[in-house]
Amino acid sequence: MRGFILFAILVIARAHSSIAALVIQGPDKPVLENDEVTLECLLSDSELNTSQVHFEKFSKYMNKWYRLEEEAMYHRCIPGVILRRETGQLLLSIRSIHSYFHQGLYRCVADNATATDNSSQPLAITVNYMRELSVYDVSSSSQKFIKENLHVTLGEDVEVECSTTGSEAPQYSWQKYGEDWIVPSPKLRLKNVRMEDGGDYTCMAEHPTLSSLKKSSTISITVLPATNGRLHQAWYDSTILVLMTSVAVAVVLVLLLSITVFLVRRAKQAKSTKGPIDDRSQKKPIYTASVESLPSTSGDKQPLV
Repeated sequence: MRGFILFAILVIARAHSSIAALVIQGPDKPVLENDEVTLECLLSDSELNTSQVHFEKFSKYMNKWYRLEEEAMYHRCIPGVILRRETGQLLLSIRSIHSYFHQGLYRCVADNATATDNSSQPLAITVNYMRELSVYDVSSSSQKFIKENLHVTLGEDVEVECSTTGSEAPQYSWQKYGEDWIVPSPKLRLKNVRMEDGGDYTCMAEHPTLSSLKKSSTISITVLPATNGRLHQAWYDSTILVLMTSVAVAVVLVLLLSITVFLVRRAKQAKSTKGPIDDRSQKKPIYTASVESLPSTSGDKQPLV
C-alpha cells in the first residue's frame, strides 16, 4: 500500500514538473501597433530541447489552438512572424505587430504532449492602436466629410464631429487656434456664427490609458456674409466644378491630339516604305502590222517601242 502511494506521489510530482517545464515570456510594457515584439519559450526541463517544442496561437474564429510553423501558408495567415531556435529557448519574433493578425493568446507546447499536458500558461498579447481621425459636418441630416475647409453663412448654426476607432474608446477634445478654451467632446457646436468665429479648429483624440497614443485633425472654418453668403458658397462650388470640368476637357483634347499625331506619323511611315510601281509588265512591243499599231505605209518591221 505504501509503495502504491509513493508511486502515485511520484507520478503527480512528475506531472507538475512537466507542466512547469515550459514557460512563455513576452513584452514587459504595453504593445503599440507596428512595434516589434519577441516571445520566448523557455525550457526548464533538461529532458526537452527546442526541437521538441513549438508555438501555438488560439483562433477565436475557429475556437481552437493551431500550431505556428515556418511554412509559407502560415506566413500568409500571420505575416511578419519569424521562428528561431536557440540553445534552451524558442523565439517568435513579430517585426510589425498588427491588431488584426497578431493579437490574441499564445503558448508553448511540447510535440509529444496533449492539449492539457506539458504546455505553458497562455500569454495574452494586446495590441493598442488608434486610427486616423475623420471630421464631418453634422449640421444637417446628411453628414458631409470635411477634408480641410468648411464654409458657413453668418448667423447659421454649425455642428462638426470627429471620430476614429481604437483598441479602447478615445477621449476627444476641440480647441481653436489662438484661444485658450477646450471643449472635451467629439462634437463642436457654434450657434449663431459670427465673423470672428472663423479660424482653424483642431480635434484631438487620446487613448484613455496611453497618453503617447493620440491623433489630431485640423479644419478651417470660413464665415461668409449673410447677404450673399449663399451666393459666395454657390460661386465657390461652381468655380470648383468649372475647374474640374476644364481639366477633364484638357486631358481629353491632349489625348485626341496625341492619337492624331500618332496616326499621321504612322501613315507617313507607311507611304515612305512603298517602292516605285513596277510597270514593266505593261510594256510590250507594238508592230506596224498589229492591231495596236497606227496606220502606216512604211514597211518597217522593227518595233516602234
